[in-house]
Amino acid sequence: MELLKNKILNEGEIYEGNVLKVDCFLNHQIDVSFLSEVGKEFHRLFKDQGVNKILTIEASGIAIASMVAQEFGCPLLFAKKTKTKNIAGDVYTTAVESYTHGTTYTIMVSKRFLGKGDKVLIVDDFLAIGNALNGLIELVKESGAELAGCGVVIEKGYQGGGDKLREQGIKVESLAIVESMNHETGEIVFRD
Repeated sequence: MELLKNKILNEGEIYEGNVLKVDCFLNHQIDVSFLSEVGKEFHRLFKDQGVNKILTIEASGIAIASMVAQEFGCPLLFAKKTKTKNIAGDVYTTAVESYTHGTTYTIMVSKRFLGKGDKVLIVDDFLAIGNALNGLIELVKESGAELAGCGVVIEKGYQGGGDKLREQGIKVESLAIVESMNHETGEIVFRD
């Protein structure tokens, strides 16, 4: 998606340790008009998959997944990282190690909202080594729902998570795949 690549090049920042900060438009301050285009693109890529539910993980994926759900005309469900009083009854759970935060979360989704008959598109902002997506895929499997695929805004291709998922036969569509970054020069190379 050229619009995304241009935003990354013009507004993103590269920090030491292969950190790409795009919080000025994607996951802290949110460019809603841009996310609308992201939603349309994911709809174009997955419209023939029979999607009837969008699943993401809190918090950064919610705004993106909202736009995708709007395009599909279906509910958005997000996995919570902490149990709260408003999650009633049984939940599906799995552990997810956060590459970004260096901690492990137990994510959960209420069994009321995910189950047989659901065709799920997982949406997230980043894909690095794949821990978050693998955790969400595990929740889908546990629920008996069917996985339509995974839509990711930015994939760090050099970390291999997306390639491993694709090798398993999972449809993964990333709107921009970063092959390399250099925090000293500011250079970003995208996969074609």
